Amino acid sequence: MTQFSAPWPHFSVISIIDILLVAIIIYGLLALVKGTRASLMLVGVGALGLAFYLFRLGNLIALNWLITTLLPYTVFALIVVFAAEIRQALARLGRGLTLSRAAGSEADAYDDIVLAANLFCQNQTGALIIIEREIGLRTYIESGVPLDARLSYDLLATIFRPSAPLHDGAVIIQDDRIAAAACFLPLSMNPVLSTQLGTRHRAGIGVTEETDAIAVIVSEETGSMSLAIGGKIERDLSVEQLRDRLGELLRRYVPPSALPTPITSASERLEESESENARASVSRTADSRLNQETDR
Repeated sequence: MTQFSAPWPHFSVISIIDILLVAIIIYGLLALVKGTRASLMLVGVGALGLAFYLFRLGNLIALNWLITTLLPYTVFALIVVFAAEIRQALARLGRGLTLSRAAGSEADAYDDIVLAANLFCQNQTGALIIIEREIGLRTYIESGVPLDARLSYDLLATIFRPSAPLHDGAVIIQDDRIAAAACFLPLSMNPVLSTQLGTRHRAGIGVTEETDAIAVIVSEETGSMSLAIGGKIERDLSVEQLRDRLGELLRRYVPPSALPTPITSASERLEESESENARASVSRTADSRLNQETDR
């Protein structure tokens, strides 16, 4: 009873603010690693810390000496283990400070993805575009050809041109830049997936199973557009549906205005004119033959 009757310690405003700041930092760290592979590593680090504490309580002289010797180096080991999470936290902080200035340009950049997907859909060109979010995709970026180029509709159309050397594989986008092209991705082994899905769709789903990335997929056989997120795929999307979904997933405002029509390049217009001239010449040849047979 004497413990409950003892006076409570005095809390000042500064001490309350101090406790709240520590609680916010701990909550931010837990939210940062929630749902990632780092959460399992954090549990392992906590188990090792508890084991070391129990060892120090016991009379284990040699083990206590080893722990005391290695303890100063654990800070560097944790930095190496959680390097990706630390980088993401700093990047998130920087994005939060510059969100108002960069929101407009990033929205325009992702409009280029929708325009390029619409072009691929019309031409039945296979394409796989991966958009990085919170979890880094450095492992997959290193498997492809590094570009580090500004994201644009023209560049995407050039990369996925069937005759281009970077056509096969995936394009990985970081913020408003194309990090790499022709990247290899893990294939999904989910047996529930439809047998109609090919390697491109399974690769897009596979990377979303392991990360929080977004995959925009265009089928080469049917020209249909799909979107994969969290190991699930949304098939047969229209241009407006794809743009709305990207706006929701990336938490950006999507204006209700219609998408502009992609402007064809000079080479595409030249190819179209050549094909029209070829069709006209074939038609004239057929007419002349028909006239000759009629005269006979």
